[in-house]
Formats: sequence, C-alpha cells, structure tokens
Amino acid sequence: MTERLYIYDTTLRDGQQTQGVQFSTPEKHAIAKTLDALGVDYIEGGWPGANPTDSEFFAEAPKTRATFTAFGMTKRAGRSAENDDVLAEVMNANTPAVCLVGKTHDFHVDTALGISLEENLDNIRASVAHMVAQGREALFDAEHFFDGYKANAPYALECVLAAYHAGARWVVLCDTNGGTLPSEIHDITRAVIEAGVPGDHVGIHTHNDTENAVAGSLAAIDAGARQVQGTLNGLGERCGNANLTTLIPTLLLKEPYASAFETGISKDALKSLTLASRQLDDILNRVPMRQAPYVGASAFAHKAGLHASAILKDPTTYEHIDPETVGNARIIPMSNQAGQSNLRRRLADAGIEVDPGDPALARILEEIKRREAEGYTYDSAQASFELFARRELGIMPEYFEVKRYKVTVERRKNKYNRMVSLSEAVVVVKVDGEKKLSVSESLDESGSDRGPVNALSKALGKDLGRYQAVIDDIQLVDFKVRITQGGTEAVTRVIIDSEDGQGRRWSTVGVSPNIVDASFDALLDAINWKLLHEGVAA
Repeated sequence: MTERLYIYDTTLRDGQQTQGVQFSTPEKHAIAKTLDALGVDYIEGGWPGANPTDSEFFAEAPKTRATFTAFGMTKRAGRSAENDDVLAEVMNANTPAVCLVGKTHDFHVDTALGISLEENLDNIRASVAHMVAQGREALFDAEHFFDGYKANAPYALECVLAAYHAGARWVVLCDTNGGTLPSEIHDITRAVIEAGVPGDHVGIHTHNDTENAVAGSLAAIDAGARQVQGTLNGLGERCGNANLTTLIPTLLLKEPYASAFETGISKDALKSLTLASRQLDDILNRVPMRQAPYVGASAFAHKAGLHASAILKDPTTYEHIDPETVGNARIIPMSNQAGQSNLRRRLADAGIEVDPGDPALARILEEIKRREAEGYTYDSAQASFELFARRELGIMPEYFEVKRYKVTVERRKNKYNRMVSLSEAVVVVKVDGEKKLSVSESLDESGSDRGPVNALSKALGKDLGRYQAVIDDIQLVDFKVRITQGGTEAVTRVIIDSEDGQGRRWSTVGVSPNIVDASFDALLDAINWKLLHEGVAA
C-alpha cells in the first residue's frame, strides 16, 4: 500500500527572497504554469499586500490544478483575527488555501514579538480558526520550530498542537535558520507525531545553510511527515531552501520512497524537470549550475576514459539513473584525459561513425591534447569539439569564408561632458562567391556601449546571405573569459554559450593572446554549429 505524499512549492514566495531575485507578475505567471504542468500539489504565490507585484499577481491569480496558496502571518496581539488588516489582505486574496507563519520558539516570542507565551498561543488558535471558518484550507508554518523545540520542547509542541486542534490541515515544521541536522529533524518530527499531530497533517520546510536541506526533508518524511516544501533550483533566503529539482526525482525514483509513496507528479511529467529548471534560470538570467544533481549539464558527463569505456558497455556502471528519466542527456566530453572510448562515443552522439581502426582517431586525440596544452578546453565546449573533429575527418561543410574583420573602441565625451565608449566592428565574409561587408555598433536601446565582442557578434551575424534566416534566432546567453597563462605570454580562453529558438544550447571555445580574436573564433564556431545542425547545405 502506498501513501500520499504532498509536494508544496514556495518558489514564488520563499524563492523570491533570494538575494538579487525579484519576479515580475508575468514571470510569476510563467513559473506557476511550469510548476502546475510538473504536477506539484501546492503553489504558494506570495504574500498579498506585502508588495505591489504580489498584490497584482493575486488579483490576476492563475488557474491551476495545484492548490493555489497565499502566505501571511498570524494575527497581531491586541486585535481580533477579524479586525487585523494584515491578515485581512491575505484572506481577501480568496485563495483555496492560506499558509500563516507563527512563532513557536519562546525566545522569538519574547524578543521579536514582545508578548507573553500565552498571547502567542491565542494568536495561533484564533488565526487558524478564522481561516477554517472562512472555508479555507489552513496551513500553519511553525517558524523556528526545531530551534524552539531544542530550547523549550513543551512550548514548541503546545504551539503546533494549538494550530492542529484549531483546524489546521497542515502543521509545517520549519528549520528556519537551516542549522538542524537530519538526525535531529527525524527525531523531533517523530516527537511531534507522537505528541498528537498525525503524520498526514505534518509538513517539513528546511533551509540549506548546512547543505542538508534535502537530507533533512527526507529525514522528516522517514519520521512520518507527509508534506514536503521546497523551491525549484533551491532558491531561497541566504543559502536557499530544499531543492525540489533534487527532492522530486529522489522521491519518485529512489527506494524506499518510490514504492512507499505516490505524488501528483507522473513519470512523464518528470521528464520535463530539466527543462523546468532551465526555464527558471532563463527567467532569472542566470547560468544553470552544471553540477546540479539530476538536471545539471554535468550530472551525466563522463570525462575519464575508464568511465567512458564502461558507459559504452553498460550506462549503469557510472550512472545512478537513466538521464532521460528527468529530461537530461548523457555527455562524453573530450579532454586530455580522454581515450578512444570517449572519442568514439562522442563522435557517435554527433552522428559521426568512424571505424575503430581509423588512424584519424589517434590523430584527433593527439591534436586535442596539444590544443588543451595551449589553453583550449573541449569538455565544456562540445560544439567546438564536434566542428574540430569533423574538420579533421574532412566532413565539415564550409558555409562561408571570413575575409577580414576589424574592431575599434573609441572613448569620447558626450553632450553631458562625460567620457563614454563606442565600440564598432566591421566583418567581411564571402558567401556563395560574393563578398559581404557588415558594420555594427554595440549600443543597446539606452545608448550604452555593450563592448567590442557585442559589436563583433552583431556584425558577424548581420548578413550571411542565404544562411541569414537560419541564424537569426541565435542568442548569446553566456560569455566566460579566463587567462590560462600569466605574464607577457598570457593566453585568453573564451567560452560562449549560445541558444536558439528551439531551446537548444551549445558551447564553443576560442583561444588567443588577443581576447577579441578568441571571442571571434568562439562566435564563428557557434554559427557554424547552428548551420550544421539545421542540416543546411553548403
């Protein structure tokens, strides 16, 4: 017999407390749509009345299969639940569920609220009862619960029991400071259940300040909690919340959880997890974390030759799940640690079949090692590797020829007598026997200079004749620069991440003592890879 486990997402509320994150209303709608398609049970939209964006979002509340939830706090002392204007803002959002945070640590009641312990209990009881009387599903976030339990267990328990007996559907135990270890979370969660709050009314909300948020959540589930809260990509205040992109696949794919529980997330929906993770990063204009479990670009990357050789025989030798289960993909990167197993697999993944005895394989490996000694890296620039290998094998089309390019950077005073920059690039290419000259400046819509590489990118992609329509949807999404040698012989390595309208992302590399030349080589590879993978004839 399986038990129901409920997944509660707080990306739009607790995730928005991440330093540097501020969602717009349209972005909140886009994220809510993604979460709902994934199949989470609850979507916490924010705190109505706390800021104009949240108020606007609740006024235009999305229609979701998930239970849409408003967040707020218990009523303040000295007034009734019916007459507390802050609580009224939350209730007036008219969401099916309301989650109220309240104090359960006696230190915070004394210091932060400045009221008696009994007054705090009355606030909890009255607030939860008011929600229930209004026909809402009531959740009580027991703030600082684990610290409070360790300081004064009887009082912390009294707080959560007060909420439960007042009608709370869920009593959520919060490790607000993120310092409680998994073994403590297990034992304290168990103590709550034994004290009288049934496990199917207990939730867990952890923070990642000791890198234990996921482990702590699993420990609470082991102890009997049946709701787990978290955020996509582990967003959240300070070090973040429990990462749902790690928790969800663990619960669905790993024992004993996979057999013991059912959730609202299907195996088919799980295949969209990697896309959901990257969509959130796109909204935040952040580069996805390569090492993220399950969904990271490196989560199923096999660099060592020994590993790649075994993967060719049976992927389970070095993979704990099939990457396609979560919508990810296996990568066999090329580097100076690579053997022929890596090379053949990587070529096969690119649709290139080479006989195992072909001497070109040894030649390619030697050339890779030589290039990496010069500063190249192909384990993080797979697109450039593919183009390089095709050229070595004589199967790379030549779409156009770059005849010359020039970049200038001018410093001058503007009409406000301030020194400003203006970057300009000229690129001459030969397409189908015809020379084409393109000139571009790097100014953005506000008139600010975006730099010489931006100007070069715009000029290179401005007029490629019959190929132009194919490359128009390319966007440069990340640009990384590293100096690989110091002193007067410094070498610059540039890695560029590009993306197209189909959601494909690829990385290219350029190396040169000159950062502009290195950037141009990486930009050139990005365009050639796009043309190649669109099946364009040269």
